[in-house]
Amino acid sequence: MNSNQTHRLSRREAIQWALAASAAFALLDWRAFGAGAVPAKGYGLDPDLMESYNPGDLWPLTLTEAQRRTATALCDVIIPADGKSPAASELHVVDFIDEWISAPYGAQQQQRETVVNGLIWLESESHRRFQKSFDQLSEAEQHAICDDICFAPKAAPELKTAATFFSVFRDLTTGGFYTTPAGWRDIGYVGNVALAHFDGPPPEVLKYVGLM
Repeated sequence: MNSNQTHRLSRREAIQWALAASAAFALLDWRAFGAGAVPAKGYGLDPDLMESYNPGDLWPLTLTEAQRRTATALCDVIIPADGKSPAASELHVVDFIDEWISAPYGAQQQQRETVVNGLIWLESESHRRFQKSFDQLSEAEQHAICDDICFAPKAAPELKTAATFFSVFRDLTTGGFYTTPAGWRDIGYVGNVALAHFDGPPPEVLKYVGLM
């Protein structure tokens, strides 16, 4: 795994990332951030993003160091490095996921249980099959486990819960990854960037709208 995994994003960066990524997930209720907050004793108010925070300052982060290693390895199974972009771990996607599932809001609280229990299952299954932690497995061994849970409709009955976890974790990984500049470049998104040269609309378009 990449050495960048040991470095954590600042709390402010991770929270800003989580808020920005909320627009990328169409299947969840994103009103859960802010006005839809679930009262939770000890969690305090929504973060002031003009301030800087350390891990745990606003609300306790969820993942243990062992769980972060498992989650980081799984992120890289889902989005490994290739010729176009870095692996998910190099972009610190695990920091985004940890911040996301730790937030005291309805959707995040539901996903927290799914993710934590799923990571526990993944470690247990890794030791059962290969007598090693998931992050210590070979790529082929990691894929052997993930291939059994990567598509819920075809998962064995006893693996349905694990398949639900994988689906949620995959959505979080891809949602975090593709809200980074590296993720934008990977899918060819240019954004609000001035073009080096623009000759105006093509003649056929101008003719179609009656301007020629």
